[in-house]
Amino acid sequence: MGGTEHLTVQREGATLVLTLNRPEARNALSLPMLVGLYDGWLEADADDSVRSIVFTGAGGTFCSGMDLKALAGNGMAGEEYRDRLKADPDLHWKAMLRHHRPRKPVIAAVEGYCVAGGTEMLQGTDIRVAGESATFGLFEVRRGLFPIGGSTVRLPRQIPRTHALEMLLTGRAYSAREAAAIGLVGHVVPDGTALAKALEIAEQINSCGPLAVEAVKASVYETAEMTETDGLAAELTRGWPVFDTADAKEGARAFAEKRPPVYKRA
Repeated sequence: MGGTEHLTVQREGATLVLTLNRPEARNALSLPMLVGLYDGWLEADADDSVRSIVFTGAGGTFCSGMDLKALAGNGMAGEEYRDRLKADPDLHWKAMLRHHRPRKPVIAAVEGYCVAGGTEMLQGTDIRVAGESATFGLFEVRRGLFPIGGSTVRLPRQIPRTHALEMLLTGRAYSAREAAAIGLVGHVVPDGTALAKALEIAEQINSCGPLAVEAVKASVYETAEMTETDGLAAELTRGWPVFDTADAKEGARAFAEKRPPVYKRA
């Protein structure tokens, strides 16, 4: 498994756990973090034994966004990774899930601050769990900046536009309960238990047919902006082949025999 000094990679059964690991800076984005994240997404995509991804942060914080000290000209940690950015100038956007969508489900486990770039990356995840004291928000306009990680496009498609515009234009903080009320997160749990809840959801996903899971996720995203007619046609194109797989037959047999299925991605 990969990882860097600011990004840890661990396996929990069939789940790959990617942890932002720069707690002394509230997990502000750094070059080692971005490189580690992108490599983690690629590792999950390439390894068929990985069926889900949990994305979280160390030290009771998810991510406080970009390292503004570095942006102000004070240097960014991990300059030795600069060659990776030169080789792939789009790497940081892929790491932040702006220009890359993993084919495996991504579950965010949020504790503490998930603001600015943290809230932007959150929008690239599929399922979201937050601790009771978590804080969300897009603070960029308060600092004269633009939330260029995709929020002006994605947020109004994920929550009602009036809430999206309020979050984008006021730059204010949102509690976990308020984030749940507007649909930004799906679960609010006691502080310190977001990771456990995310792993519980991941295990439920892992018990399902992996080919079916990946096809369902792909269908949801690729049809999101289609007309209903086009979307239904695309769904058939994506979905029918799943019925011809050995996994589908195994699922039917296991149901009839009242036993857990054993899927082989075939």
